[in-house]
Amino acid sequence: MTQPTLDPAVDYPLSVHRKDLLFTPTGKSIDQITLEAVVSGEVQATDLRITPDTLRLQAQVSEKAGRKQLGANLRRAAEMTAISDERVLQIYNALRPNASTKAELEAIAVELESEYDAVLLAELVREAAEVYERRDVLAESE
Repeated sequence: MTQPTLDPAVDYPLSVHRKDLLFTPTGKSIDQITLEAVVSGEVQATDLRITPDTLRLQAQVSEKAGRKQLGANLRRAAEMTAISDERVLQIYNALRPNASTKAELEAIAVELESEYDAVLLAELVREAAEVYERRDVLAESE
């Protein structure tokens, strides 16, 4: 999807002012997500997940409103949507202090780039490895 240029003063919140841009992973519009649709079975759990496009739109609004860190977090979240929940939790646990060696964290960064095209997440993992190394909280190599 080509990202439109958003103006936070006009377009935010997107769910009110830009419903035309918001869709579920299965292609339903945000207006199709109703209690009645859930009760009737028209809406499934997969319809309730956020899409990477929506996260990138929210990131754009955040960045233009001067909230650069929130925008960066939302862009990384957009990359995470391609990764299974199980793998996200494994990576989360690997990022705990003293849980992984620098080489293990680098391997995760490479995996994120090569398997998921998650360049921003890979940068974050590498940054964590550098900080952990400086603070001496990397796991010992076996």
